[in-house]
Amino acid sequence: MWSVVRFENLQELKRMCHWGPIIALSVIAVCSTVAIMDSVCWFWPLDTAGGSINFIVLINWTVLILYNYFNAMFVGPGYIPLGWKPENPQETIYLQDCKICQGYKSPRSHHCRKCNRCVMKMDHHCPWINNCCGHLNHAYFTSFLILAPLGCIHVSVILIMTIYVQLYNRISFGWSSVKIDMSLAKRDPHFTIPFGIYAFAASLFALGLAIGTTIAVGMLFFIQMKVILRNKTSIEMWIEEKAKDRIQYYQTGEHFIFPYDLGSKWKNFRQVFTWSGVPEADGIVWPVRQGSHQYSLTIEQLKQKADKRVRSVHYKVIEGYSGACCPITKGIKTFFTTPYTEEPRIQLRKGELILATRGLRYVDSGGRERGWFPKRCVEKCPFNPTIEKAVEEEKKDL
Repeated sequence: MWSVVRFENLQELKRMCHWGPIIALSVIAVCSTVAIMDSVCWFWPLDTAGGSINFIVLINWTVLILYNYFNAMFVGPGYIPLGWKPENPQETIYLQDCKICQGYKSPRSHHCRKCNRCVMKMDHHCPWINNCCGHLNHAYFTSFLILAPLGCIHVSVILIMTIYVQLYNRISFGWSSVKIDMSLAKRDPHFTIPFGIYAFAASLFALGLAIGTTIAVGMLFFIQMKVILRNKTSIEMWIEEKAKDRIQYYQTGEHFIFPYDLGSKWKNFRQVFTWSGVPEADGIVWPVRQGSHQYSLTIEQLKQKADKRVRSVHYKVIEGYSGACCPITKGIKTFFTTPYTEEPRIQLRKGELILATRGLRYVDSGGRERGWFPKRCVEKCPFNPTIEKAVEEEKKDL
């Protein structure tokens, strides 16, 4: 038993060997370390109550940020059991199957190409934690998103005050080096220790990281809270938008109602945040609003999947593509419109045909292999009676 647990823990530790966690933890380490050192220099914690509170709060920010960050990373989103099927076999007609997991996708689950598993209530795959954000770790992830900006605001205040005081001292007393007795600095809470050019550069660098993190992570927090208060995920927001587009395109007269919005922001909030830290639902069966049922969303997904086949267009490859992450050789415009994600790139060979869906700036593959390739590498095929007949048959089924 011990050997199995130990092996699994080692497997989980591999998540940290990725550029996302390395950068995130480095930013936390730099901001916390520089802020603590600067705080000790200008606001000695053992001399005043304010200094003690400031130091304790600063340490607590770091502890809480790391606690929620590692929980989001290692607890994970929760995965649908391999080979899962609903208890009632007749309900499989409402579900999409997953060939990789050899089972069906339960409501609100999606298959993650990076994790290679069907994820419960998947919101997105986050490279910064090198894991998916989903059912079990959504609260930890969102808590990290609010704690990180708050901690960085505190760090920014400390660094700004330190830089200001040091520049003021330098202007007042010149740039000559001054030897100061450390004991004198500890006795006088208003006495600050002038620091050298390297310490000044470190404080300025940490300040830039703290301000950048506050803006970037703070925006992500507001996005997450927006979907949580509606009891949705980022993927489900997109599904709802496509449902409106499908209904308007075909003028079916349908009225799609998102089934998991319980009608109260507090009730929706409680679906993610609980005192125990464990979400209320089990990841398979979800509470739904009146007039909906468990498969309202999955039925809409099946309709959209059929609609995608109808709208797919055959393209002919006119220019080969090696599958490079950043296609510099394909032009400046293509280079800057490349999606900045870990989405797979599809290799293209000149002359082959590919079934794809239109994008605003690029083309997504609609076949078995899904990913991205430059739009300039393909052109739409001329009218094909066989293909058009198949499309018309699909429209009748819708």
